[in-house]
Amino acid sequence: MEAVEVESKGSHGGDVDRRTSRNDRRSPWGCTLILVSTVFHGMPYFGLATNLVNYFKVELHAGSKSAATSVTNWMGTASMLPLAAAFLADSFLGKYWTITLFLGICVAGYGVVAASTLAALQSAAFYAGLYLVALGAGLQPVIVSFGADQFGDDESERAQQSSFFNWFYFFISIGSLVGGTLLVWVQTAHGWRLGYGILALLEVLAVALFVAGTGAYRRHQPPGGSPLTRIVQVVVAAVRKRDVEAPDDAALLYECEGDDGVSAIQGSRRLAHTDQFRFLDKAAVETAGDKGVWPASQWRLCTVTQVEELKCVLRLLPVFACGIIFAAADTQMTTTFILQGDTLDPHLGSFRVPAAMLTIFDTLSVMIWVPLYDRAIVPLARRLTGHSRGFTPLARIGVGFIFLTIAMLLAGALEVARRHVLTLHGTYVGTDGAEYVPMSIFWQVPQFVVVGAAEVFTIVGQMEFYYGQAPDAMRSVCTGLSSVAFALGNYVSSALVVVVVRATARGGSPGWIPDDVNDGHLDYFFWLLAMLCFGNLSAYLFVARWYNYKKTAD
Repeated sequence: MEAVEVESKGSHGGDVDRRTSRNDRRSPWGCTLILVSTVFHGMPYFGLATNLVNYFKVELHAGSKSAATSVTNWMGTASMLPLAAAFLADSFLGKYWTITLFLGICVAGYGVVAASTLAALQSAAFYAGLYLVALGAGLQPVIVSFGADQFGDDESERAQQSSFFNWFYFFISIGSLVGGTLLVWVQTAHGWRLGYGILALLEVLAVALFVAGTGAYRRHQPPGGSPLTRIVQVVVAAVRKRDVEAPDDAALLYECEGDDGVSAIQGSRRLAHTDQFRFLDKAAVETAGDKGVWPASQWRLCTVTQVEELKCVLRLLPVFACGIIFAAADTQMTTTFILQGDTLDPHLGSFRVPAAMLTIFDTLSVMIWVPLYDRAIVPLARRLTGHSRGFTPLARIGVGFIFLTIAMLLAGALEVARRHVLTLHGTYVGTDGAEYVPMSIFWQVPQFVVVGAAEVFTIVGQMEFYYGQAPDAMRSVCTGLSSVAFALGNYVSSALVVVVVRATARGGSPGWIPDDVNDGHLDYFFWLLAMLCFGNLSAYLFVARWYNYKKTAD
């Protein structure tokens, strides 16, 4: 089957479309500038987010609980807003202009945040800038789908596209590493004014780098109109024709005429009919009342491609649901892993290592696993499986689920060992007045490293999967499902902790997760998470076996 792409000949998603082979000339500078601008876009975000709770406490004089709540609310908002940017990109603006617009919003946000360090209305200005950043920062699904658009559909181009997803996440990790360490150090050592001013300058540089590549970007997917409207139209049309019998022969269903493979949806190829969710096929049944009406109302008669768009989204949802449980376990790095690390000996010679700093080993693990996967594992898997990408995206995601289950088991095993040392030797009082178990905090490194491996397989696999399986005119929105899964996973994790605390802290028992974890059973919580991860993996294997990959009708 030869895949084709509808590409705009106008400027960044103009009105003139053509069928084209996706193997036309593509400048390598386009993808390079996308990746580099991603680093400079990510550094200020992580530099702001990592140390944000301290700004609330020190500069805005918020209490610990209030500061933590403010940061959680902001990060939750920032995690959900990518869908807004993705919707605009797929529906109205196109990816290029959406990225440019939202990068500009980010510049304004960081500028207001920096200016708020001088303003009299510091709190109000800071909050305004902070939520402008949250709005503008929601670009990851749009940027990654725009970058993937630069590649063609033959085997070599697909392999390069798969590699792009790997390196995109690698460059995000670079931004995370620099932002969460060097930029946080600047804020701490040299003040918020300089620290936040640097964030604004870095975001300006990100805009400049992206815009500099304008002439090198060869593929601009034109916006196809509101995908939400098209989905609702299919449901309404199917319900209206609920008493109509859908034919067994899919060739009798309504589709736009022509042999060029282009659908009625701008910028989208025609999709082949599938047998799943057959009720929706009723929306594409042309009745006597539909014939002779031109143009046909999409609220009464939809094309097969429009129906298949909805089917594609429905098939993605079980994979999306499994991703929520993955995210709930993954977020333990910033919660229960830290609680565990706070009790361990943090000293490395004369240097004291904060428990939160160990998340750097997750980032370093990602930066090691990406080139290892891309340059060693994929070529080996390609020879063994014959698949051009080494693994199918679904298989890759599943491997990440296995790694995360192992990470929870490692955390549980470490907690058992920690409690054993606590029973034998008790605690000692450090120079900072805190009590520590005489066991090095660096025993946590393996679980962070394994989580990093899980992210390289699952998160990058999700990017590739959602992009490849989304309808052409919904790629940004569907790619954004990964970000939404992580936002929901954080909420699930919080809810799970609340349920566990209430269920176990009864009858005078401190429960599994008391304020002093030395009195609790954090190991039981990690075993619970491991069981949830294993159950999630089992459900995912069923979903992966059930899933039908998208096919075009050309």
